[in-house]
Amino acid sequence: MRGAYDQRVPDPLPPAVTDEGPVRWSISVRDTISGEVIHEHAPDRLLSTASVAKVLALVDLAARSVAGEIDLREVIERPAGRAVADSGLWQHLTVESLTLSDVAVLVAATSDNWATNALIDRLTIEAVQGRAARLVPGGSTLHDYVRDERTGDDPTTLSHGCADDWTLLLTDLARGSCVDEATAQQVRTWLSLNTDLSMVASALHLDPLAHTGADLGVRLWNKTGTDVGVRADVGVVSSGSRSLSYACVANWADDGTRATRRQVLDTMRALGEFVRAHVSG
Repeated sequence: MRGAYDQRVPDPLPPAVTDEGPVRWSISVRDTISGEVIHEHAPDRLLSTASVAKVLALVDLAARSVAGEIDLREVIERPAGRAVADSGLWQHLTVESLTLSDVAVLVAATSDNWATNALIDRLTIEAVQGRAARLVPGGSTLHDYVRDERTGDDPTTLSHGCADDWTLLLTDLARGSCVDEATAQQVRTWLSLNTDLSMVASALHLDPLAHTGADLGVRLWNKTGTDVGVRADVGVVSSGSRSLSYACVANWADDGTRATRRQVLDTMRALGEFVRAHVSG
């Protein structure tokens, strides 16, 4: 039965979450081989996913590169009018132009905001949204450029998504069926560079700066999203012949205190413990 918990899965149990309290969740864990959902909570609930939807831009870039429409060696300028702070390294570098391949590495490894905006400029937001509409059925998408401030004329958030969409997309990437194998392989390679292992992936005890290969018998590629009152982590964890895609999204009305954030991160780590135990069991 979809979503039924298999008692053969080793401890620990998946974390218990409810719709009571300040946090709204969307969670899905899916076996990438069989496609079976082994744990979920409100998987179709659309929530703010912050930077997670940057993956959709990476998929569009990889697919168009494989199709011969875009050369990853193409050099683009960082657009001065799209400068933005917070995550990323390009804002701290003196170089004004990079290849599309390098831009994709910055987006995947550090969720680079300025690099994301440069990439969206090259691809167009309409192309990325069109790709999303073809890939995921539940409405997950990238709404806009990254902005330091949002006015009434801008979309209210960078992206929305639901956990079910993300485990379906990640499963397709893991299987090589997201557009085609070459596209999927390129996206997997980029996402293996992600340095943010602070959420679900914290349970895997990997080196955040160097985990492109197997460590402790586990492989990971993932993407996270962080904003005020938003934490999201989507990825694939594999060990031997076992492989799970996971998506965990939490939204809450942030009051500036630590309590809810601590609760959210503890719950996300508990989900990571469940995923780790399942693939290692």
